[in-house]
Amino acid sequence: MADAVRPVPRRSPLAHAADRLAAVSRDTGGALHLAEVPFLAQIGVRLDPKGAAADAVGLVLGLQLPVEPDTVVRAGNLTALWLGPDEWLVLGPPGSRQDLESRIREAAGDAFVSVTDVSAQRTTLLVGGPRARDLLAHGCALDLHPRAFSAGRCAQTTLARAQVVLVAPEEPGAGFQVLVRSSFAGYLTDWLLDAATEWRV
Repeated sequence: MADAVRPVPRRSPLAHAADRLAAVSRDTGGALHLAEVPFLAQIGVRLDPKGAAADAVGLVLGLQLPVEPDTVVRAGNLTALWLGPDEWLVLGPPGSRQDLESRIREAAGDAFVSVTDVSAQRTTLLVGGPRARDLLAHGCALDLHPRAFSAGRCAQTTLARAQVVLVAPEEPGAGFQVLVRSSFAGYLTDWLLDAATEWRV
């Protein structure tokens, strides 16, 4: 009888950096908080925003896909990010990717739609604390002032020359979500940790 194949333990792209990320809060006296939010479901969706499929997908997800550029719609534990005129990224809790993908496909019916599970493509860094905007501004050309980049906004941009999707905090005191490709996650983490030393106490 062949030996049973042991499942490979799931390991996030930044599991090795968890302790260093956690130490930032202590080292900066609470001015900054850094953490990885691993394994979020991430489903890329492309369809006609004016077609019946968009309404059907919105209904099954319990949120309407945003149609204003660089905006975010949240409902429950789901978030939809506008990436283009006919392109969105739907974020859900860990373990929900298959369910989300099948629900979106079923809702779209016979309409032309592209639904792609990109959950393994990126991980998510949470950058919080009173100096979070200042830290991100070191490596990002966007105007991150709350008047320009507030709750309900997102952007595809570069941070320290790494391509990211940046999501504004949902409410005051919450952190920015930085979605970064897994292959760049280590580099970006090292950059954030180095930049954070400016606020070390």
